[in-house]
Amino acid sequence: MSSANGTTLPGDPPGGRRALAVWGIGVSVYFVAVIFRTSLGVAGLDAADRFDVNASALSTFSILQLLVYAGMQIPVGLLVDRLGTKKVLGIGVVLFTAGQLGFAFSPSYGMALASRALLGCGDAMTFISVLRLGTRWFPARRGPLVAQMAGLVGMAGNLVSTLVLARLLHGIGWTAAFAGSALAGVVVFVLLVLFLEDHPEGHEPEPVPHQGAAYVRRQIAASWREPGTRLGLWVHFTTQFPAMVFLLLWGMPFLVEAQGLSRATAGELLTLVVLSNMVVGLVYGQIVARHHGARLPLALGTVAATALLWAATLAYPADTAPMWLLVVLCAVLGACGPASMIGFDFARPANPPERQGTASGITNMGGFVASMVTLFAVGVLLDATGDDYAVAFSAVFVLQALGVTQILRLRGRAARRERDRLVASRVSSVHVPA
Repeated sequence: MSSANGTTLPGDPPGGRRALAVWGIGVSVYFVAVIFRTSLGVAGLDAADRFDVNASALSTFSILQLLVYAGMQIPVGLLVDRLGTKKVLGIGVVLFTAGQLGFAFSPSYGMALASRALLGCGDAMTFISVLRLGTRWFPARRGPLVAQMAGLVGMAGNLVSTLVLARLLHGIGWTAAFAGSALAGVVVFVLLVLFLEDHPEGHEPEPVPHQGAAYVRRQIAASWREPGTRLGLWVHFTTQFPAMVFLLLWGMPFLVEAQGLSRATAGELLTLVVLSNMVVGLVYGQIVARHHGARLPLALGTVAATALLWAATLAYPADTAPMWLLVVLCAVLGACGPASMIGFDFARPANPPERQGTASGITNMGGFVASMVTLFAVGVLLDATGDDYAVAFSAVFVLQALGVTQILRLRGRAARRERDRLVASRVSSVHVPA
């Protein structure tokens, strides 16, 4: 057990090289899942041509994928708490690899939609499992940094989509590019089966009695009652979606059609978002690990910066924004992913180990629900306004306002509960027998 501020207490996992190796296998699965998840972001215009669909129908690909992903978060959290990381990750790899293969060979829009839904289902099982793996193998004081590193590896997967898959797509074609990428799923599945372990020796979790629906309701209700869980959800909701929407689908069309850039230049700006995410993730992880009180200022500061840069870009008086402004926008969007990880740093200390999966699942729903709503809103507004991107992307501000309102409402209660739990942890550690 560990205190909320990272002090090591009896029973904390040891960490070390073995932990890093096992955790590395888990994040490699997440890495591949993100490649598959974001592959549509570089193939959006190609998909529109291949399946002969408009903006709303194109956005349905990502909306359905995220709908499945978000809807699976609480069930996945419960499964991780009940079955362990290895089994849930294994199921996830099989599903998202099958989805990527199906997308490669889909002859119709309907079959392609079904394939993205299957991919989303498998993808949903990865991140919560990796977070749980981190809490089982590393001391709690490493929690914020380990979580940010997992997010960083995920963004590296996004980088592969942007740089490698995009070139393969335009070099060897749709089917070969997507089917070839699916081989990565086979590789990580073999590594997972052979080498991944749920926890270090001597740190087995206490068995949790399963009582059917009563157990499920109890886990969800207990996690939701914690203000830290709800605050984590809203932090994740408010911070993640602007970059997710940009990278997952609408960034490339916005930069090419609204800003008049070539696909190559637009791809470089999408790459900048990913690189910025990786750098900021390292910085945020170190700051939060050392200064727990920096969590909310970092999250709200990221929201404010994102809103300011989007407003400046969309309201720029000329027909297109200057390149320097687009560069700054993409650099700031890179902070959205690391800021969303802060949501887990509110939920983690608010819940005991046996509820970590469920609490993380609730938190992780936030950003994906916001992304799903925004993807849909942008597609509908583009069709309704004749591809007016300034109007369409204004949906970002509505969801940011909603999220900030909820964060400010919950922050006081969450802080009081966390202080009380920290005091109780210190008192119990004093009375632990030698």
